[in-house]
Amino acid sequence: MNYTWFRSPLGTLLLAGSDDELRFVSFATGKHAVAVDPEWKENHAAFTKVISQLRAYFTGQRKTFELTLAFEGTDFQKKVWTALCSIPYGQTISYKELATRIGNPKAVRAVGAANGANPIPIIVPCHRVIGSDGSLTGFGGGLPLKKRLLELESRQLSFL
Repeated sequence: MNYTWFRSPLGTLLLAGSDDELRFVSFATGKHAVAVDPEWKENHAAFTKVISQLRAYFTGQRKTFELTLAFEGTDFQKKVWTALCSIPYGQTISYKELATRIGNPKAVRAVGAANGANPIPIIVPCHRVIGSDGSLTGFGGGLPLKKRLLELESRQLSFL
């Protein structure tokens, strides 16, 4: 597995993957921070495309990502993470709506847990899922970063 560090406007991110597949985007700190495995190899060149697309996203020039993602999780989690990718830039949905979209409207808590376990935040936009009452809930990078991402996408914030 290759990895590199990327200094984003939200703080340092760990990018990890193998071959042409991205497996992790992790905030350097926080409760869901991924630790670098001693067997991983630091290889900045392997993430040129990822970094380029993230930079374009943070400047508002990119609304979707064109990357090969390798999800590691249960079938249910993968279904939730795939559904997250269909939430349009600048829009939000509730956990209940996400559960309905995957065909399991009663699985709101399970959807919330899967959303929280998303190994590729930002690119797989778990930040676009909010409470039914419109409140910001749960985000591996913390609620202030979730708010900043949503403000960026609604053009209320610029990272320039």
